[in-house]
Formats: sequence, structure tokens, C-alpha cells
Amino acid sequence: MVTFILFVVIFGVVVISHEFGHFLIAKANGIHVVEFAVGMGPTLLSFQKKETRYSLKLLPIGGACMFEGEDGLNEKEGEPSEGSFNRANVWSRIATVLAGPVFNFLLGGIISLILVQLIFVRAPYCETVEENGAAWEAGMRAGDTILSLNGEKLYLYEELQLFMQLYDGGDVKVEYERDGERYETTLIPRYVEEEGRYMIGISNIQQVEIRGFNGFRYAYYEVRYCVKSVYKSLGMLVHGQVKREDVAGPVGIAVNVVGKTYEQAKEYGGMNVLVNMLNITMLLSINLGIFNLLPLPALDGGRLVFLLIEVIRRKPIPPEKEGMVHFIGLVFFMILMVFVFFNDLTNVFGK
Repeated sequence: MVTFILFVVIFGVVVISHEFGHFLIAKANGIHVVEFAVGMGPTLLSFQKKETRYSLKLLPIGGACMFEGEDGLNEKEGEPSEGSFNRANVWSRIATVLAGPVFNFLLGGIISLILVQLIFVRAPYCETVEENGAAWEAGMRAGDTILSLNGEKLYLYEELQLFMQLYDGGDVKVEYERDGERYETTLIPRYVEEEGRYMIGISNIQQVEIRGFNGFRYAYYEVRYCVKSVYKSLGMLVHGQVKREDVAGPVGIAVNVVGKTYEQAKEYGGMNVLVNMLNITMLLSINLGIFNLLPLPALDGGRLVFLLIEVIRRKPIPPEKEGMVHFIGLVFFMILMVFVFFNDLTNVFGK
């Protein structure tokens, strides 16, 4: 029950922030919001206020902010009113569509700013360097700070760990700093059977002192790390490097992510649970923001593509044609959702 409540709260916060972004900017641009819905499926409760119906749906796995006239739907009889989505100028519509993902990033940033005051923040600093390890043999020593790996800048120790998790062979060019001087070297990570992964032989448990505006900088680094981990994971998915077992939908997230994290964290107290749930919320919010910006039909990114085409052509694509494209995309995502749902059931209950 606790896992379910935490899951509903986390998904609710992430979805509401996304849809509220659409809602707020639409209202600011005079676009009528027909319905603001949290959840999917049958309506549990709803109420009408002015031109907008506010609804709570049965399934806590999504939401919607539906505008008058969008895709030729929800249009009032007769001529389109001033509040119709398609009557708004193109830049107002772009701002309205873009606002959902932007608010997800803003939520991630706010949570990150809170988290850096609570969590153990580490820089890519070499507190210890294992003698005769890959880093040692490349000339690195305790006290060095890694600046980049293969040209990719690092600001957090977790970014080094992410790089090693995704490492698939080859030389690694390292830029590091020692006593204010910058150096470059090349190393080859070694596969450690006992650990079941590649390692370079360094470790760090030193915490960065967060003070004043330093917190904003490291909050940005945390968001940057989340964005990097999400788009690298998407890249692995596109290239077929992700196994079926690694794909998770709402059920998998609830059980394997929220549930297991809660069970492990509660042994260390309520603050540890709070920190871990905030971290999951931040990651999911940024994940949703990035996913919605993908240029695919039915997603915000797909709608932005049509709006940008309108800017170039200086005239809109007929709403019914755009609506048909998004409908096809919606059907595709519904089929994908069914696949992910059964995949979750297999992963959770089939073991």
C-alpha cells in the first residue's frame, strides 16, 4: 500500500507539473482549455469552472490538457472563437506546447536544488588510486581531479560511474588536474570479474561542501547528469543495446523502482526515504520532459514539428490532417503501452 501511495504521489506531481505548464501558458495566451485531466481512463470525479473541466481519472499514469480547436477537436459550433487553439498566433501555440516539457525541467531543477542540500555530493576527485590499476599505470595519483573522459566534461563522480557503466571497450582519453595544472593521459579500463564490470581503479567518498550560490551550480550539475543519463539510455534503446527486461512501464516503476527503493531506504529512516523519493521524482520529471520533446506524433515534440513547419511555410497545415497524424501516433503509443504493461507483468511476476 505504501508503494502504491508513493507511486501515485510521484507520478501525480510529475504529470501535474507537465500539464500545468501547458495550462498556464495557454491561459496567458488566451487559449481556452476545455479539460485539465490528471490520470487516464474513466473519470472518478470532475467539476466545471468557467470554460474548463477539471478531472481526476482512474489510472494514475498520465494526464491531458485539451485545448479548444486543437487538431480540429473540441471546437464550438460556428466560427472558431477567439479562444480556439488554432486562432492563436503560431508563437503562442509554440510556447503553449513547449511549456509542458519546460515545466518538467523546472520541477527537476527545484528538486535538485533541495537534494544538493540533503545528499552526498561528490566531485570527480581521485581520493584513492589503486596501485597498478588502469588509472595508476596511466600516471594518475590520489588528489587528481578528472576534468573529462574522451572529451566529455565531468562535474560529478556519478558521471564517471555512468561513463564506466556504458563503457564498451577501447582507449579512454583522460584530462585531469593536479595542483592547478592540467594533464592528459590515455588508459584502458579493466574488467574485474568479482565486480562484474569495467573499472579504472579510483574511488572517492569525499563530499563537496554546498554553501551559498554553490548550491545552484551543483543543482545544475545534478540536472545535467539526469539529462545525460536519460539521453544515453535512449541512445542505447535505439541501437538495440537495451534488453526487454530493462524496459519498465508504470507497473515496473512502481514495483522495481519505487517499491524496492522504499524497502531499502526505510531501514535508514524517514529522511533517507524522502531523499530517494525526491531523486526518483526528479529523474522521472526530466525523463518525461525529454521524452515529450521527441519529434514523434502525439508527443509535444511532434506538435512542435508541425508548428515549426507552419513558421517556415507561413501558413498552418490543415488541423484535420495534423490531427490524423497525431491520432496514428496515439494508436501506436497505446499499442506500445499494452506491450510495456505485459512486459512489466512478466518482469515482476514471472520471476
